[in-house]
Amino acid sequence: MLALALVQSLGLRISRNLGYRHASKQEDGGVPVTVCRGIDGKRDFRRGINCLVPFVALATVLAAGCSKTQTASVLGDAAHPTPVHFYTVAEETTRRRIQAVGSLYAFEESVLSSQVEGRVSEVLADVGDNVKAGQALITIDPQELQFEVDRQRGLVTQVRAQLGIGANDPPPSDPQKLASVQRAEADLFDADHKYGRAQQMYKDNLISQQQLDEAASRFQSTKATFTVALQEVDRLKALLISSEASEKLAEKKLADAAIRAPFPGAIKTRNVHPGEYVRVQSPAMVLVRTDRLRARLAVPERWAGWVKDGEIVDLHVEAFPGKTFQGKISRINPAVSEDSRTFEAEALITNVDGRLKPGFFAQASIPSEKEEKAIFLPERAVNYRYGVYKVFLLNGNRVSERQIRPAGQTEDEHGRRFEVAEGLKPGDRVAVAVSGDLHDGATVQERSEANAPAVK
Repeated sequence: MLALALVQSLGLRISRNLGYRHASKQEDGGVPVTVCRGIDGKRDFRRGINCLVPFVALATVLAAGCSKTQTASVLGDAAHPTPVHFYTVAEETTRRRIQAVGSLYAFEESVLSSQVEGRVSEVLADVGDNVKAGQALITIDPQELQFEVDRQRGLVTQVRAQLGIGANDPPPSDPQKLASVQRAEADLFDADHKYGRAQQMYKDNLISQQQLDEAASRFQSTKATFTVALQEVDRLKALLISSEASEKLAEKKLADAAIRAPFPGAIKTRNVHPGEYVRVQSPAMVLVRTDRLRARLAVPERWAGWVKDGEIVDLHVEAFPGKTFQGKISRINPAVSEDSRTFEAEALITNVDGRLKPGFFAQASIPSEKEEKAIFLPERAVNYRYGVYKVFLLNGNRVSERQIRPAGQTEDEHGRRFEVAEGLKPGDRVAVAVSGDLHDGATVQERSEANAPAVK
């Protein structure tokens, strides 16, 4: 009809160019006709009809061509069967691979914080930067900390001077070698000698009782002074230990003014900026180590007896479709979660190139020694539409659509295959179009039985 309308319009235009005028008129019966008039204005039905005859013929040819093309394009009807291969479904004995899901985690993740208070002087690394172990990441203004170091060093020098030792000399092991102790000891010796003479002279009635008492008092006083001198040495030795510890603590705080990376890794987050005042234990950065990753997998409890330490795990992530990464089971949680009825298995993955990132969702396949009967189909035999998996079963020269429930997808020496949990039984024949698509009820023509493990 569209072709006829186009040709009629084209005919009217050509006839106008030839000198004809057209007018619409209703004849008997109310049917509108086009009247063609000549140059003189008179009706000329014959010439008008003659001018339209070629275009009507052209419209007929075009309409016939379109109808023929539409008829020939239909594939899958009785006249044009779709060529297909088919798979005969059969069970095969397979060693079970345990399917689990989980997430990737950094091998190490540390929240770095400041051990001293102060103003941030400089930030030397930012998010995404790779850093080495011991590398300075943030520096705190060290001026006040340097003052404290100088003060503690002065106290240590003072104590050492009182003990009469040099900057690098150890504390004296024999207190009587100190000058202060030796002086007190000499005074004690002199007072003791004088007290002895006073006692002899008192017996000889050469001195009075008062003079004897004075000699005895001086002896007791110098004896006490000697004891105090010995105690002072012990006090100074203890003070030296305390002062040196305070000096080391001040030096450590000065060194802690630079927040350093405890291990090689990359900066995950940064929480401070130059000029900020940070306090002790306030989070400054998060550092992650990603040269190795931990895959923490949730394994159904029914597989608890089949997951072994040291097993090689195949992992797939959405960021790299079709790529298989491998890890090794390193830890197995001895407890099962009561909520999810799963237990956690951890696999270590080498990630030197850094392609895998912490937080990736991972699908894992873990080998086991368990053997079972199962049905598998090649990936191209399964159709996925809007969350539904379907296959086409061969019934004579037609196919019928059937929904299936896959138990998982695996890849082995036979390629990528679906394990079918429901929807198929041994002996079913699954059709796959050689070219094009199939639909429910389509007429097909068998070409050959495909060479696949599903065929028995």
